[in-house]
Amino acid sequence: MSTQQVSSKEKIQELWAKRPIIVSGPCSAETEEQVLATAQQLAATGKVDMLRAGIWKPRTKPGMFEGIGAKGLPWLQKAKQITGLPTAIEVATAKQVQDALTFDVDVLWIGARTTVNPFSVQEIADALRCRCTGIGKNPINPDLELWAGGVERIARAGIKNLGLIHRGFSSYGNTQYRNAPMWHLAIEMKLKYPELPIFNDPSHICGKRDNLLEVSQKAIDLDYDGLMIESHIDPDNAWSDAKQQVTPARLKEMMEAIIWRKEDVDNKDYHQALEKLRQQINHLDDEMLQILSQRMKIADQIGQYKKDNNITILQPGRWQEIIEKTAARGEKLGLSRDFLNKYLDAVHLESINHQKQVLDA
Repeated sequence: MSTQQVSSKEKIQELWAKRPIIVSGPCSAETEEQVLATAQQLAATGKVDMLRAGIWKPRTKPGMFEGIGAKGLPWLQKAKQITGLPTAIEVATAKQVQDALTFDVDVLWIGARTTVNPFSVQEIADALRCRCTGIGKNPINPDLELWAGGVERIARAGIKNLGLIHRGFSSYGNTQYRNAPMWHLAIEMKLKYPELPIFNDPSHICGKRDNLLEVSQKAIDLDYDGLMIESHIDPDNAWSDAKQQVTPARLKEMMEAIIWRKEDVDNKDYHQALEKLRQQINHLDDEMLQILSQRMKIADQIGQYKKDNNITILQPGRWQEIIEKTAARGEKLGLSRDFLNKYLDAVHLESINHQKQVLDA
C-alpha cells in the first residue's frame, strides 16, 4: 500500500468523525478545466470537506448526457492533489468501482436507481471489499427495507466507514420538490443506524436552487451529520441538472447563513428544564393511548352491530365526513392537514382491523 493511500485513508477516518461534513462539486464532470476550477473555488471557501463529481450518470431516458465516463477520473485525482480535498463519486457496477479505485477515489456512493436492485448492490459490495468508504443513497421509491438491505450488504463486505444519503423519494403528483423528502423515513433510518453518519442531499430533493437553504437548514435542525450540495462554476450552462446547482461563492453564503445547532449542551439547568417538558409529553402520550384504547373498544361494538345486521365495514361517506371535520378543527389548533391525514388514516385502518376481527370471530 502506498504512502498516499495510507494518508487518504487516515484523512477519511478523521473526516468521518467530524460534524458537519460538507460535500460539494458539480453534478457532472464535464472538462478538466471545469473540474479543477470548481474544486479550487470550493477549497478556497474553507467550507467544503470533500469534492464530489458525477462521472457516470444514470439517466431516465436514452439520448441524455450520461456522464463523461472514466476519462474524467484523472481530473478528480488531479483536483485532489491540488486542493487536498478527498474525492467522492457514484458507482453502479463492479467495473466502475475498479476504475474509481485505480484513480484513488476516496468515497464511493451507491445511487438511488442502483439501491433498488439488490443484485447490483451486492456486485458493488463484492468489488469494494474493505478498500474504500461506502455510502448508500435511499432507493428512488420509499422502501426502507431496500435502503437498509443495501447498507447491510455494504457492511458485510467489510467496509468500516459507512454512511447514508437522504436524497428524497419519487412520488406521484409531487410538485413542490423534485423528490419528496419524506423526512419521517430518513429519521427512521437514522434511528435504525445511529452509528452511521447521514447526509442530506438538498440538490436532488429540491431540483432547483431557490429552496436549497431551507431544506439544508431543516436537515441540520434534524441533526443530520452532513450535506451534499451540487456546485458548478457556471451552473446555468451545466451539462446536467443546471437548475439545482449553485456557484462556490453562493455555497459559501449558504453555509454562513445556516444556523448550526448542537445536539446537546452540558448545562444542568437546560437538562432539568428539558426533563420537565419531556415528562409532560410522557403524561400526554399515556392519556392519548388510553383514549385510543377506548376508541377501539367502541369500534369493536360497532363491528358487532354491523355483524348482527350484515352491514359492510367500510362506510366511505361517514369517513370522509370525519376527515373534513377533524382537519378543519385540527388546523385551528395548529396541527397541519398533512399530519392529520396520516393520523386519521392510521386510526381508521386500526378501527377497520378491529371490526374485521369481530366479523370473523
